[in-house]
Amino acid sequence: MDSISYKTIYANKSTINKKFYVVDASDKVLGRLASQIAATLIGKTKTDYTPHADNGDCVIVLNAGKVKLSGSKLLSKEYITYSGYPGGQKRISASDLVNKKPIALIEEAVKGMLPKNRLGSEMFRNLYVYEGDQHPHQAQQPTELKLK
Repeated sequence: MDSISYKTIYANKSTINKKFYVVDASDKVLGRLASQIAATLIGKTKTDYTPHADNGDCVIVLNAGKVKLSGSKLLSKEYITYSGYPGGQKRISASDLVNKKPIALIEEAVKGMLPKNRLGSEMFRNLYVYEGDQHPHQAQQPTELKLK
């Protein structure tokens, strides 16, 4: 019987191929959209997924202001920030955030689903969110991301 040795191949900076994907967020539910974007950024959709490497692809999100929230979250959901100083806590409802900064709504949702370490910060840099339906990444030849 021949002894065959199988070697696990891990992805590293020299073997990673990053693709660009485009997602149209209009009339998509925020949580479901964010979880699929996060899985793509992490690299879980690839066959050579490696937990300790930034193997994910780049995602371009268009029409961020047209994303939907299910149930009564548009009125009841609050985003809280705290500066660290007394009286430095700020609250903003999801409806106000959609009107002021619709990009922040998607960015916060996706950022919460990424790892909380340096690698997660690197993955977050591969997310590009835009309010309209135009983006400056035509040179990267993005393809449309098929959402489930």
